[in-house]
Amino acid sequence: MTTDLKALLATLRATAVERDRTGGHAAAEKELIRAHGLLGLSIPRHYGGDGLPWPVIYNCVREIATVDSALAHVLAFHHLQIVTVLIYGSDAQKERWLVDTMARRCWWGNAMNPLDLRLTAEDRGDGLVLNGQKGFCSGTRGSSYMTLSAVHVSSRRTVLGVVPTGHHGISILDDWDPIGQRQTDSNSVSFANVPLSGGNLLRRHDEEQTFYQSLRTCFAQLVLVNLYLGIAMGAFEEARRYLLEQGRPWIHAGVARATDDPYMIHRFAEMHVQISAATVLADRAAAMIEEAFLLGRDLGGQQRAAVAIAIAQAKVVCHRAGLHAAQELLEVAGARGAKAELGFDRFWRNVRTHTLHDPLDYKLSVLGKWALTGESPPVSLYN
Repeated sequence: MTTDLKALLATLRATAVERDRTGGHAAAEKELIRAHGLLGLSIPRHYGGDGLPWPVIYNCVREIATVDSALAHVLAFHHLQIVTVLIYGSDAQKERWLVDTMARRCWWGNAMNPLDLRLTAEDRGDGLVLNGQKGFCSGTRGSSYMTLSAVHVSSRRTVLGVVPTGHHGISILDDWDPIGQRQTDSNSVSFANVPLSGGNLLRRHDEEQTFYQSLRTCFAQLVLVNLYLGIAMGAFEEARRYLLEQGRPWIHAGVARATDDPYMIHRFAEMHVQISAATVLADRAAAMIEEAFLLGRDLGGQQRAAVAIAIAQAKVVCHRAGLHAAQELLEVAGARGAKAELGFDRFWRNVRTHTLHDPLDYKLSVLGKWALTGESPPVSLYN
């Protein structure tokens, strides 16, 4: 990693409000992230990358999310696809794709949405042919490679693979128009007779998933944890800066400075406590997934379950902290803080958009069963 992260954050923050307003593909900012050397964080050193521990990578994502959660999302999903290759790929596949990623400083995208079953893979010759669509394909625009999941036609089981994003027959649709996270490029992708050779298969339809391979879901969930936490931290800092520089006490407060208003002090205390607790849980979960990842194929079910529980705990608290801080930013700023030019609403829109990813109620169900009876969470698409 060659970056000065503080300088990168300042640059991204300076344009975040306008880019949130216009949406679209953040090509210049993605190029800036590439130039700062952030695409190789998770790639092992023997492939030319930085080989950093996952707690460091997640902290970098969190820091970027304080100023721009959409670009933090794109960077995090790039590394999620890298770890997908590290977990599922053969030695030859890792060598081929990861060395090339570093040599050309490639971005990775994905077509892995597990609930979207429209993409099929049909046997043809010694490989497969892909047809259909996938939605919510974050980071695919501007990428060189994408991971994908598809339904194997004859067995109705899932296959995983990698294809070059620019391959003939692949079309990225311009259909991402959300209220928040507007620059994640989470468009749909269409596949028309796209070949998937055996050398590009990460998981065949007849292969059973190991506990180690199932960590991929945990890595994805921990991305969300750190995005929510980063948004909470960013909203807190914007609220703090605004109150210190422009805040006015309410007419009935009986104080000369807004920072002496007891209700404002209370709001910052509540945000501080929630963010502090969320940070501890997020950091613990990151340390646990790093330990599990290093075990590789020796990872057992109980340790995998403990990682999933730690991430679920962190996700619940970070989800709530993000929503709370985004709301409190507006309360602290008051009526003058509603000016569109300030863009304070983007924190709430971003975290609200992203926290709809998968229902919090089902995380609480898993945690409740664990707390009450010791029941391990099922290995699933979201645990």
